[in-house]
Amino acid sequence: MSDEDETDLPQYASPPCFMHELSRGAPLAPKRSDAWDDVSRWRKAERRRLIDERLALVSADRIARSERLAEKLDQAIGRVSGRIVSSYWPFRGEPDLRNWAIKVIERGGRIALPVVLRKSEPLEFRVWQPGDPLERGVWNILVPSRGPAVLPDVVIAPVVGFDTANYRLGHGGGYFDRTLAAMPRMPLRIGIGFATAKIATIYPQPHDIPMDTIVTD
Repeated sequence: MSDEDETDLPQYASPPCFMHELSRGAPLAPKRSDAWDDVSRWRKAERRRLIDERLALVSADRIARSERLAEKLDQAIGRVSGRIVSSYWPFRGEPDLRNWAIKVIERGGRIALPVVLRKSEPLEFRVWQPGDPLERGVWNILVPSRGPAVLPDVVIAPVVGFDTANYRLGHGGGYFDRTLAAMPRMPLRIGIGFATAKIATIYPQPHDIPMDTIVTD
């Protein structure tokens, strides 16, 4: 995915309500599914629609959905003891897996969080556990302020949207695709999102890397 939408993202981690901006319908399909300009414009519009829908969820509903999702995530991953699992700090109404991440640590696993070092470069994954110092990173998302950097066995990638072929629509920075393409060994790739984020297709391009599975509530 390209970086065309990074400047569209507001600089805060806890967004205000966007109810007044809700789209009334899905954007028109791109004229050509193999033309990046057409697909990019469609993705930008679809991304905004899906994020607005997610932000419109009431807090109690989002918490309940996150808890149901976490239960299914345990089934998808299986054993966590001795494994490094890359999770994330929730942003713009994403499912909140922070309590689940603590349980992974209690069961003998290690949690890493993705860190943007520089624009258009792969992510770095840093080990994190409760009490470790955090700092504000790109888009004001909390990230570990220091290493160590690790190579995860499991990468959990939040989705804005996803399709039946397990391709994910993210925030538009392309960081997960770029990171996975550069990793010396491919981890188990799990997309995470609410079931309402499912769409027919993201019109995948050659640079898009599908998830092994998508876990929803």
